[in-house]
Amino acid sequence: MNLSHPSELKALLERHGFSFSKSLGQNFLIDEGVLSKILDAAALDDETCALEIGPGAGTLTRCLAANSKKTLAIEIDRALIPVLGESLAEFSNVNLIHADVMDVDLREVTKDAFGDSPFCVVANLPYYITTPIIMELLESRLPVTTMTVMVQKEVADRMVAAPGTKEYGALSVAVQYYTKPSLVCKAEPHCFMPQPKVASSVVKLEVLPQPAVEVEDEKLFFQIVKSAFGQRRKTLSNALSKSPYFSVGKERVMAALENMELPEGVRGERLSVEEFAELSNLLK
Repeated sequence: MNLSHPSELKALLERHGFSFSKSLGQNFLIDEGVLSKILDAAALDDETCALEIGPGAGTLTRCLAANSKKTLAIEIDRALIPVLGESLAEFSNVNLIHADVMDVDLREVTKDAFGDSPFCVVANLPYYITTPIIMELLESRLPVTTMTVMVQKEVADRMVAAPGTKEYGALSVAVQYYTKPSLVCKAEPHCFMPQPKVASSVVKLEVLPQPAVEVEDEKLFFQIVKSAFGQRRKTLSNALSKSPYFSVGKERVMAALENMELPEGVRGERLSVEEFAELSNLLK
């Protein structure tokens, strides 16, 4: 069974009377070149455990099962469970769960599947819920080693963006706080069935053993980041002094910026992750 061939994928779906759901953002990967690049980036071996979110018809899942020790796949669409039952029938190392990943206790289900072993995440993520899924995986401090995920191109660009660019924002800082991100490849709409209206990219996030920077108050650090990018056109001193998340006077913010030798009118988009950490520690 080669589900990257449109004819085989269509035949499988037709056998089960499956119809695509726009509300679930279902776009199944059918490009062997992109699939190969995902697997190369994930660097699986027979000692690796893999978590897939949104397996769809099982195109990527089959590759994960063939190249990993164990694979756990979480699928929200009940209509795809019998499809996956057929496409994954030959593999004994796959555990399939029918559930909404945002309602699942990921620590519990991954421990049930993998024990105490670390695992990687490899997935073509539903675009409408990409950021919440990634942040849940990172903030929960699960034993994730890497995340190789297909996301909307603009989201991938934001993850890897450098300070001072238009793509740089709160997501950039959050991802770069927890991981070392890199772009793997781009996937045009014709790589999927049905074709989405936007281009996609595969990004690899190498999860750091410790956050990239040391902060004394992690909650305050992220509140500062959210405040800085919540009103991008405002100077950092104005954005922070009027933050809905915490109370700090403008004079104190100005003093911290001066201590860091940053200009009075600097905006948040100019600060690196390291500078946000330093500012957070000064305002603690």
